[in-house]
Amino acid sequence: MKVQKTFLKLAERAFTYSYKLAFIRHVNGQQQHMSRGLPKKFPIAGVENVIVVASGKGGVGKSTTAVNLALGLAANDESKTVGILDADVYGPSLPTMMNVNAEPELNKQNLMIPLQNYGLKCMSMGFLVEENAPIVWRGMMVMSALQKLLRQVAWGPLDYLVIDMPPGTGDTQLSISQNIPINGALIVSTPQDIALLDARKGAEMFRKVDVPVLGLIQNMSIYTCPNCGHQEHIFGKDGIDKIAKAMKLDILGDIPLNKHIREGCDTGKPILVTDPNCPESLVYKDIARKVMEILKNQKNQIT
Repeated sequence: MKVQKTFLKLAERAFTYSYKLAFIRHVNGQQQHMSRGLPKKFPIAGVENVIVVASGKGGVGKSTTAVNLALGLAANDESKTVGILDADVYGPSLPTMMNVNAEPELNKQNLMIPLQNYGLKCMSMGFLVEENAPIVWRGMMVMSALQKLLRQVAWGPLDYLVIDMPPGTGDTQLSISQNIPINGALIVSTPQDIALLDARKGAEMFRKVDVPVLGLIQNMSIYTCPNCGHQEHIFGKDGIDKIAKAMKLDILGDIPLNKHIREGCDTGKPILVTDPNCPESLVYKDIARKVMEILKNQKNQIT
């Protein structure tokens, strides 16, 4: 409870300061403010690679994909340390999906220690508020909370930090993209036309803020009847192929519509934990392998 109260108090204080500062800047003139340019990006202490998982709209399985991607990264190379940050302040889902719901402790440097389960370091706003308490905050207060989840957490040493973004292309996406170096973004979508339209917007946003888009992930791509084996494209077919070609992006994986994936995250036992060698888990591992390879190639090109 002490960490929760301290975190909320600091967020409120930062909001008050930011609100006053924003007002002063507005009075001084928007031109002067804009001439300062974009904020400088500072790495998260002890974190080697940052991967964001995003979607243009909600309900496409982005958080499920983020959790299983993080588990896939850890499974592919047990020598690597992996963490996951739930950046959805208003609707955190990580506590449920990872079956962790305790209050973080502070270390000697007064940094929050991430909670751990299934070999992953985890941090979420859901650890810092009561389970059923709504978070009724304005944008600046949310940005302040996100900065603390990024900067005031003892993440390191960490090889990969997976950030599960909220849906859309709003303040959170822009703030994180402009404040920390991101190695790449993954865009999750279903084959449904409306989801694909929003997914394209999400990919374009990351390109505009100079974040590499590593590729697309198609979720709920096909349903296979467990009784007869009949396959059905419930949400449509081939839509993501058109976007991938138009935007010159790779499709890193097709994840089927499967109740075991959903049940695993609802019960806090992801499918990569309960059945690591099933076909669905192998798809997640393959996506993680491709991501690791892309990031490795990025570093080789720089050196």
